[in-house]
Amino acid sequence: MLTRQFTETEADDLLRCICFKTGPPRAVGVEVEWLVHDLHDPHLPVQHHRLAAAYASLRALPLRSALTVEPGGQLELSSLPAESLMECIDSVAADLTAVRAALRARDLTLTGLGQEPWQPPRRFLHDPRYDAMEAHFDRTGPAGRAMMCASASVQVCLDAGYEEPGPLGFGRRWRLAHLLGAVLVAAFANSPWQEGRRTDWRSSRQAVWTAIDPVRSLAPPLDAEPRAAWAAHVLDAPVMCVRSDEGPWDAPEGLTFREWLRTGEPRRPTREDLDYHLTTLFPPVRPRGHLELRMIDAQPGEDGWIVPLAVTTALFDDQEAAETAYRAVKSLAERAGSPPAPRNPLWVDAARSGLTDPELREAAGICFAAAIEALPRLGATTEVRRAVAAFTDRHVARGLSPADTSSAPAPGKDTSS
Repeated sequence: MLTRQFTETEADDLLRCICFKTGPPRAVGVEVEWLVHDLHDPHLPVQHHRLAAAYASLRALPLRSALTVEPGGQLELSSLPAESLMECIDSVAADLTAVRAALRARDLTLTGLGQEPWQPPRRFLHDPRYDAMEAHFDRTGPAGRAMMCASASVQVCLDAGYEEPGPLGFGRRWRLAHLLGAVLVAAFANSPWQEGRRTDWRSSRQAVWTAIDPVRSLAPPLDAEPRAAWAAHVLDAPVMCVRSDEGPWDAPEGLTFREWLRTGEPRRPTREDLDYHLTTLFPPVRPRGHLELRMIDAQPGEDGWIVPLAVTTALFDDQEAAETAYRAVKSLAERAGSPPAPRNPLWVDAARSGLTDPELREAAGICFAAAIEALPRLGATTEVRRAVAAFTDRHVARGLSPADTSSAPAPGKDTSS
């Protein structure tokens, strides 16, 4: 029996319907990625059999977060949607404590850096998806492999916001995410090394993600209505691969999803194909009903991930802080210009210069101060507020990113603390 044709109109309507689910901002989530190193000598590559055995033991732990493994063996914990900032922090922190203990028993440790500082990218997972992804990215250059196998981040997930305009409306929050996003790149830049050398970037991770593909890492135009812009962006993005039961997954080079819908070749696309296509797009802010902010480097220290989570949540979900943040970053739009993030001058400067850039430093100072004022209203504990204040004093007030104040992991050092 032939499958009923999935039409371009249906795809467009579906994308507009699911990208922004509006309502009062309540839920918060976080996805924390980590590099995994040898506990005693992080310079040494960890053999795949050690990673496989360690991850098998981790899957037996009673975690609340979803545990997944990235293509290069990076470890990710994804929280459930939480009703408050502290609920999110407490649940993930408890899971990380259990994960760290299990890894240390196997002489492994989690490292909070945005990019693997020592080893070249090497793939741990081999399946049709990652085979197809690697082949696709190799057409552009080495950045795709570095992204897949050697990068790590803190991704903050927040509700889209109200349908109506205003500081907590989804349209304002969408625009804020793309301007404040550059400030977050600069403030939390933590990947100045790659393959044993210091690069010209505070966030080498952001530079890598920017270079993976001509289209796949880009944001849609911000001067268009968000739902229409995102739907068009998805449909006009090249298809990475057409899944099949036999043989490798590939696709005609340059085939967009819109063209696939219109031609029905190499086979008719389905709703499931559209869902899969969405997972192959990596913009800095991904609308998945909620907003997924993907631009923050993994942070040093066992609890370093808490600071970007707390700051970002405060600047989006506290109305007063959101208004202050928007005023602070609104002028950055002129500097960004018309190119989409992360390829515009604002985002490139944020990744390269971090908070040594005077304009980004000034915006960060205003935003972090607003976040510190908002955190008590969000129920943040004294410990969390102190962590944000300490980061502000050490980095933001001095115009420094973590990349400027930390050193590459040294042999004999537990890099998670």
